[in-house]
Amino acid sequence: MKVAIFSSKAYDREYLTRANSPQTFAQHELLFFEAPLNVNTALLAQNCTAVCCFVNDHVDEAVLRKLATLGVKLVALRCAGFNQVDITAAKKIGITVARVAEYSPHAVAEHTLGLVLMLNRNLHRAHNRIRENDYSLNGLLGFDLVNKTVAIVGTGKIGQVLAQIMIGIGCKVIAHDIEPNIELISKGVRYLPLAELWPQADIISLHCPLIPETYHLINANIISQMKNGVMLINTGRGGLIDTSAVITALKAKKIGYLGLDVYEEESDLFFEDNSNKLLQDDIFARLLTFPNVVITGHQAFFTREALSAISEITIANITHFERGELDQVCIAN
Repeated sequence: MKVAIFSSKAYDREYLTRANSPQTFAQHELLFFEAPLNVNTALLAQNCTAVCCFVNDHVDEAVLRKLATLGVKLVALRCAGFNQVDITAAKKIGITVARVAEYSPHAVAEHTLGLVLMLNRNLHRAHNRIRENDYSLNGLLGFDLVNKTVAIVGTGKIGQVLAQIMIGIGCKVIAHDIEPNIELISKGVRYLPLAELWPQADIISLHCPLIPETYHLINANIISQMKNGVMLINTGRGGLIDTSAVITALKAKKIGYLGLDVYEEESDLFFEDNSNKLLQDDIFARLLTFPNVVITGHQAFFTREALSAISEITIANITHFERGELDQVCIAN
């Protein structure tokens, strides 16, 4: 099958090419494009049966219709989330959308822990001080994580791994999910309604999908229900947080620490080297002024193990689709 791969980087080429080997599956013809998929670049998929997309590709109804006219039958996402795709339109047009349901939950969970530790112990500020020959400790005071209450919103594979990590550190873990995890309950995790969860948490970590019901889950009203000085971590989807409301809460010291690996307007920023350009996003620029904010550029997934799994599952989805084995394709719906 001929596949147009959008938003591709050198590491995508390396890992997808490795996964696309005759030793594992029938080999596909992979065409790599650095450009993101949108209505203007869709023509690059001419003569392709499938396109392969990532988190910031824009796959709305207009794009899907253009792809359909080119003969595209499959959109293979190399990510778990699919909020960037108009699933309803895809079904109506007759294009199948596949995704990578899970790859390496440890990658994202461990990155989440890294953000927690960096914010708590001011590792980012300490590192910069040492480089400037400043060894003072003023302003670097942290707290013990043991016995602190960590709230995990969404206990799928990633949330489950994070819960186990935090339990191992000695934290009390509370959680919310529409389907409570029996294994976590057996380990002492308490599932609570969101209204009861917010006021109890010292640290809140978001791991739920971005759907209409969770858009701006964290807003001014919800923040008002949290503890003063709460730590908020988002390695899920940028749209889970109302960034303007969070900035207001940071200024008021209601939110004491903020760790982000995602941002609701990240498509114009992340995955590119913009070091020679002026930052045009005033909200993002404001976030960067806070010493108690740490932001990474959607890199929580970025481990060797995760890239291998993502590539293998993506190629497998394409192969199963080509063979008509739709029951083996992880379909986004």
